[in-house]
Amino acid sequence: MEQGKLLVENVWKIFGDRRDADVVAVQDLSLAVRDNEFVSLVGPSGCGKSTLLMMAAGLESISAGDILFDGTPVTGPGADRGMVFQSYTLFPWLSVEENIRFALKKSGLGRSEQGALVREHIQLVGLTGFERAYPNQLSGGMRQRVAIARALVYKPRMLLMDEPFGALDAQTRLQMQELLLQVWQAHRTTVLFVTHDVEEALLLSDRIYVMTARPGRIKAEIAVDLPRPRNLLETESDPRFAALRRQVLTLIRAEAHI
Repeated sequence: MEQGKLLVENVWKIFGDRRDADVVAVQDLSLAVRDNEFVSLVGPSGCGKSTLLMMAAGLESISAGDILFDGTPVTGPGADRGMVFQSYTLFPWLSVEENIRFALKKSGLGRSEQGALVREHIQLVGLTGFERAYPNQLSGGMRQRVAIARALVYKPRMLLMDEPFGALDAQTRLQMQELLLQVWQAHRTTVLFVTHDVEEALLLSDRIYVMTARPGRIKAEIAVDLPRPRNLLETESDPRFAALRRQVLTLIRAEAHI
């Protein structure tokens, strides 16, 4: 198995249901995410993509196998890994600025240093002018911008993203994809990204892992050899995009028995 920033080795996740029958969600799964790489997980619904991400985040226990981050076993959540969920997980009683600053609570930084970082990341995600707004005053896309800024502000070494744009309308989703591309291309944070949207995975990723139907295993690893920097209009018009899209969809549909 190759070395990586995140190394998943022969991992299993087994759940017990109310009838005491074991449900194998992830089975003997191995993958690697290299430093500064953007990797996506795709697969049929219920294949264990989010479960695997939660184990990498240290938010879900591992039944067997190992997950290593920078060579150290993952045993729980850590500031080295930032997490962005589909739901915005913002504190409704805190402003944009306060929500982002909350992530620096245990950083040991002084208030002025925290303030500089918060302003930098508000600008990074295009929310200048909304510092004092509250979540209920923001659109869904703007709330997710806050969530991304909060996940990045304490400089994690890796970002774990669980369908972060899944609840957004098509136009807002495209804007957020382009924002994420800009942020990633500027900072090259290592990213593991879960999505059900094949076009999104192709637009964003260096590599894509396709998972089998449950129990989730790795069915294929696909290199996305499309030039960077990318934007949707130019990338979708590349003949390689259509070929890769067809390849990934064929693999997923075979698992979903469509």
